[in-house]
Amino acid sequence: MFADQRRKAIQDLLAEKGTVTVNELTGLLNTSAATIRSDLNHMEMQGLLIRTHGGAIKKDSQEPDLGENNYEIREKKFRAEKQRIGKAALKFLQEGQCILLDASSTCFEFARYLKDIKMKLTVVTSGISTAVMLKENPHLTVIIVGGIVRNSSNSVEGLLGEELLRKINIDILFTSAYAFNINDGLTDFSYYEVELKRKMVAASHKVIALLDHSKIGKSSFATFAQPEEIDILITDKEVTEEMNRFFNQHGILFEVAK
Repeated sequence: MFADQRRKAIQDLLAEKGTVTVNELTGLLNTSAATIRSDLNHMEMQGLLIRTHGGAIKKDSQEPDLGENNYEIREKKFRAEKQRIGKAALKFLQEGQCILLDASSTCFEFARYLKDIKMKLTVVTSGISTAVMLKENPHLTVIIVGGIVRNSSNSVEGLLGEELLRKINIDILFTSAYAFNINDGLTDFSYYEVELKRKMVAASHKVIALLDHSKIGKSSFATFAQPEEIDILITDKEVTEEMNRFFNQHGILFEVAK
Protein backbone atom coordinates (compact mmCIF):
# COMPACT_ATOMS: atom_id res chain seq x y z
CA MET A 1 0.00 0.00 0.00
CA PHE A 2 1.34 3.44 -0.95
CA ALA A 3 1.84 6.18 1.63
CA ASP A 4 -1.08 8.30 0.39
CA GLN A 5 -3.39 5.25 0.54
CA ARG A 6 -2.30 4.44 4.09
CA ARG A 7 -2.80 8.01 5.23
CA LYS A 8 -6.23 8.17 3.61
CA ALA A 9 -7.16 4.95 5.46
CA ILE A 10 -5.88 6.42 8.73
CA GLN A 11 -7.87 9.60 8.18
CA ASP A 12 -11.04 7.61 7.44
CA LEU A 13 -10.57 5.54 10.58
CA LEU A 14 -10.03 8.67 12.66
CA ALA A 15 -13.19 10.22 11.23
CA GLU A 16 -15.11 7.11 12.30
CA LYS A 17 -13.56 6.40 15.71
CA GLY A 18 -11.93 9.66 16.82
CA THR A 19 -8.79 7.84 17.99
CA VAL A 20 -6.36 5.22 16.67
CA THR A 21 -3.35 3.37 18.04
CA VAL A 22 -0.11 2.37 16.33
CA ASN A 23 -0.72 -1.30 17.21
CA GLU A 24 -4.21 -1.17 15.73
CA LEU A 25 -2.98 0.42 12.49
CA THR A 26 -0.09 -1.99 11.99
CA GLY A 27 -2.57 -4.86 11.98
CA LEU A 28 -5.17 -3.17 9.80
CA LEU A 29 -2.71 -1.80 7.24
CA ASN A 30 -0.25 -4.72 7.39
CA THR A 31 2.81 -2.54 7.83
CA SER A 32 5.47 -1.83 10.43
CA ALA A 33 5.05 0.30 13.52
CA ALA A 34 7.89 2.56 12.34
CA THR A 35 6.05 3.26 9.06
CA ILE A 36 2.81 4.02 10.92
CA ARG A 37 4.58 6.40 13.29
CA SER A 38 6.14 8.16 10.30
CA ASP A 39 2.69 8.47 8.69
CA LEU A 40 1.17 9.87 11.88
CA ASN A 41 3.98 12.37 12.33
CA HIS A 42 3.63 13.49 8.71
CA MET A 43 -0.14 13.88 9.08
CA GLU A 44 0.29 15.85 12.29
CA MET A 45 2.62 18.28 10.48
CA GLN A 46 -0.14 18.74 7.89
CA GLY A 47 -2.63 19.53 10.66
CA LEU A 48 -4.73 16.41 10.01
CA LEU A 49 -4.46 14.85 13.48
CA ILE A 50 -2.81 15.16 16.87
CA ARG A 51 -0.27 12.61 18.03
CA THR A 52 -0.72 10.96 21.40
CA HIS A 53 1.33 8.43 23.31
CA GLY A 54 0.93 5.27 21.22
CA GLY A 55 -1.32 6.66 18.51
CA ALA A 56 -3.29 9.71 17.40
CA ILE A 57 -6.62 11.46 17.79
CA LYS A 58 -8.81 13.46 15.47
CA LYS A 59 -7.71 17.10 15.56
CA ASP A 60 -11.04 18.52 16.66
CA SER A 61 -11.58 15.81 19.30
CA GLN A 62 -8.63 16.99 21.41
CA GLU A 63 -9.28 20.68 21.39
CA PRO A 64 -11.33 21.85 24.37
CA ASP A 65 -14.56 23.76 23.89
CA LEU A 66 -14.30 27.53 24.09
CA GLY A 67 -13.53 28.36 27.68
CA GLU A 68 -12.92 24.73 28.63
CA ASN A 69 -9.59 25.59 30.24
CA ASN A 70 -11.23 28.31 32.35
CA TYR A 71 -11.59 26.97 35.88
CA GLU A 72 -14.87 28.74 36.63
CA ILE A 73 -16.49 27.15 33.58
CA ARG A 74 -15.08 23.67 34.27
CA GLU A 75 -16.20 23.82 37.89
CA LYS A 76 -19.87 24.07 36.87
CA LYS A 77 -19.83 21.09 34.48
CA PHE A 78 -21.15 17.80 35.91
CA ARG A 79 -20.93 19.19 39.44
CA ALA A 80 -23.39 16.68 40.94
CA GLU A 81 -21.42 13.79 39.42
CA LYS A 82 -18.14 15.22 40.72
CA GLN A 83 -19.65 15.54 44.19
CA ARG A 84 -20.64 11.86 44.19
CA ILE A 85 -17.17 10.88 43.04
CA GLY A 86 -15.56 13.03 45.72
CA LYS A 87 -17.73 11.50 48.44
CA ALA A 88 -16.85 7.98 47.23
CA ALA A 89 -13.14 8.79 47.51
CA LEU A 90 -13.36 9.59 51.23
CA LYS A 91 -13.21 5.95 52.31
CA PHE A 92 -9.63 5.63 51.06
CA LEU A 93 -8.39 8.15 53.64
CA GLN A 94 -6.70 7.12 56.89
CA GLU A 95 -5.65 9.14 59.93
CA GLY A 96 -2.21 10.69 59.60
CA GLN A 97 -1.86 10.32 55.84
CA CYS A 98 -0.20 12.83 53.55
CA ILE A 99 -2.34 13.27 50.44
CA LEU A 100 -1.80 15.23 47.25
CA LEU A 101 -4.63 16.94 45.34
CA ASP A 102 -4.30 18.42 41.88
CA ALA A 103 -6.06 21.64 40.89
CA SER A 104 -8.95 19.99 39.02
CA SER A 105 -12.56 20.93 39.67
CA THR A 106 -13.26 17.29 40.59
CA CYS A 107 -10.59 17.34 43.29
CA PHE A 108 -12.04 20.63 44.52
CA GLU A 109 -15.39 18.89 45.05
CA PHE A 110 -13.53 16.15 46.93
CA ALA A 111 -11.84 18.85 49.02
CA ARG A 112 -15.23 20.25 50.04
CA TYR A 113 -15.70 17.06 52.07
CA LEU A 114 -12.31 17.58 53.69
CA LYS A 115 -13.23 21.10 54.78
CA ASP A 116 -14.99 19.82 57.91
CA ILE A 117 -13.32 16.43 58.32
CA LYS A 118 -12.12 15.59 61.84
CA MET A 119 -9.13 13.55 60.74
CA LYS A 120 -5.51 14.63 60.97
CA LEU A 121 -4.16 14.84 57.44
CA THR A 122 -1.44 16.68 55.58
CA VAL A 123 -2.86 18.00 52.31
CA VAL A 124 -0.46 19.07 49.56
CA THR A 125 -2.14 20.73 46.60
CA SER A 126 -1.51 22.70 43.42
CA GLY A 127 -5.05 24.13 43.65
CA ILE A 128 -5.20 27.69 44.95
CA SER A 129 -8.93 27.58 45.81
CA THR A 130 -8.43 24.18 47.46
CA ALA A 131 -5.64 25.49 49.71
CA VAL A 132 -7.61 28.61 50.68
CA MET A 133 -10.67 26.54 51.62
CA LEU A 134 -8.86 23.81 53.56
CA LYS A 135 -6.60 26.09 55.62
CA GLU A 136 -9.57 26.85 57.91
CA ASN A 137 -9.75 23.23 59.15
CA PRO A 138 -7.53 22.94 62.27
CA HIS A 139 -7.13 19.16 61.73
CA LEU A 140 -5.41 19.69 58.38
CA THR A 141 -1.88 20.79 57.58
CA VAL A 142 -2.12 22.44 54.17
CA ILE A 143 0.88 22.83 51.86
CA ILE A 144 0.65 24.48 48.45
CA VAL A 145 2.99 23.45 45.64
CA GLY A 146 4.99 26.40 44.34
CA GLY A 147 4.86 27.54 40.73
CA ILE A 148 3.32 29.91 38.22
CA VAL A 149 -0.30 31.06 38.63
CA ARG A 150 -1.95 31.02 35.23
CA ASN A 151 -4.66 33.48 34.17
CA SER A 152 -8.26 32.16 34.49
CA SER A 153 -6.94 29.16 36.39
CA ASN A 154 -7.15 27.71 39.87
CA SER A 155 -3.82 25.98 39.40
CA VAL A 156 -0.15 26.42 40.10
CA GLU A 157 1.91 25.23 37.15
CA GLY A 158 5.52 24.59 36.25
CA LEU A 159 8.19 22.62 38.07
CA LEU A 160 9.15 25.09 40.79
CA GLY A 161 7.46 22.77 43.30
CA GLU A 162 9.39 19.69 42.18
CA GLU A 163 11.87 19.98 45.05
CA LEU A 164 9.00 20.04 47.56
CA LEU A 165 7.49 16.88 46.07
CA ARG A 166 10.82 15.09 46.41
CA LYS A 167 11.01 15.92 50.11
CA ILE A 168 7.51 14.78 51.14
CA ASN A 169 6.24 11.20 51.38
CA ILE A 170 2.91 11.25 49.57
CA ASP A 171 0.58 8.38 50.48
CA ILE A 172 -2.11 9.07 47.87
CA LEU A 173 -2.45 11.34 44.87
CA PHE A 174 -6.04 12.24 44.03
CA THR A 175 -6.12 13.50 40.48
CA SER A 176 -8.46 14.14 37.58
CA ALA A 177 -7.73 14.64 33.88
CA TYR A 178 -9.18 16.05 30.71
CA ALA A 179 -9.47 12.49 29.37
CA PHE A 180 -8.73 8.81 29.99
CA ASN A 181 -8.48 5.76 27.75
CA ILE A 182 -6.80 2.39 28.15
CA ASN A 183 -4.04 3.17 25.63
CA ASP A 184 -3.01 6.68 26.68
CA GLY A 185 -3.98 6.64 30.36
CA LEU A 186 -4.67 10.01 31.98
CA THR A 187 -4.16 12.91 29.58
CA ASP A 188 -4.50 16.68 29.67
CA PHE A 189 -4.28 19.59 27.22
CA SER A 190 -1.98 21.94 29.17
CA TYR A 191 1.70 21.10 28.67
CA TYR A 192 2.75 22.85 31.88
CA GLU A 193 0.05 21.17 33.97
CA VAL A 194 0.98 17.78 32.51
CA GLU A 195 4.63 18.25 33.47
CA LEU A 196 3.69 19.00 37.08
CA LYS A 197 1.22 16.12 37.24
CA ARG A 198 3.88 13.69 36.01
CA LYS A 199 6.02 14.71 38.99
CA MET A 200 3.01 14.27 41.28
CA VAL A 201 2.43 10.73 40.01
CA ALA A 202 6.11 9.85 40.44
CA ALA A 203 6.13 11.19 44.03
CA SER A 204 3.05 9.25 45.20
CA HIS A 205 2.72 5.71 46.56
CA LYS A 206 -0.84 5.37 45.26
CA VAL A 207 -2.76 7.15 42.48
CA ILE A 208 -6.55 7.52 42.61
CA ALA A 209 -8.18 8.95 39.46
CA LEU A 210 -11.44 10.85 39.94
CA LEU A 211 -13.15 11.14 36.55
CA ASP A 212 -16.69 11.98 35.57
CA HIS A 213 -18.15 9.98 32.67
CA SER A 214 -17.53 12.73 30.09
CA LYS A 215 -13.78 12.06 30.31
CA ILE A 216 -13.84 8.29 29.83
CA GLY A 217 -12.77 6.81 26.49
CA LYS A 218 -11.24 10.06 25.23
CA SER A 219 -7.73 11.41 24.82
CA SER A 220 -5.93 14.73 24.89
CA PHE A 221 -2.57 16.35 24.15
CA ALA A 222 -0.22 14.56 26.55
CA THR A 223 -0.16 11.67 29.02
CA PHE A 224 0.75 12.28 32.65
CA ALA A 225 -0.11 8.82 34.05
CA GLN A 226 0.12 5.54 32.17
CA PRO A 227 -2.72 3.06 32.87
CA GLU A 228 -0.39 0.84 34.92
CA GLU A 229 0.38 3.80 37.22
CA ILE A 230 -3.28 4.09 38.29
CA ASP A 231 -4.35 2.12 41.37
CA ILE A 232 -8.00 3.14 41.66
CA LEU A 233 -10.41 4.82 39.24
CA ILE A 234 -13.70 6.29 40.44
CA THR A 235 -16.35 7.55 38.02
CA ASP A 236 -20.11 8.03 38.01
CA LYS A 237 -21.24 5.61 35.26
CA GLU A 238 -20.46 2.06 34.20
CA VAL A 239 -17.82 1.62 31.50
CA THR A 240 -17.57 -0.76 28.54
CA GLU A 241 -16.90 -4.47 28.99
CA GLU A 242 -13.53 -3.99 27.27
CA MET A 243 -12.53 -1.37 29.81
CA ASN A 244 -13.78 -3.51 32.70
CA ARG A 245 -11.65 -6.41 31.50
CA PHE A 246 -8.66 -4.11 31.19
CA PHE A 247 -9.09 -2.91 34.78
CA ASN A 248 -9.35 -6.49 36.05
CA GLN A 249 -6.31 -7.65 34.07
CA HIS A 250 -4.15 -4.75 35.26
CA GLY A 251 -5.22 -4.74 38.90
CA ILE A 252 -6.96 -1.35 38.78
CA LEU A 253 -9.77 -1.08 41.32
CA PHE A 254 -12.78 0.40 39.53
CA GLU A 255 -15.71 1.96 41.34
CA VAL A 256 -18.92 3.69 40.25
CA ALA A 257 -19.95 6.43 42.70
CA LYS A 258 -23.62 6.18 43.66
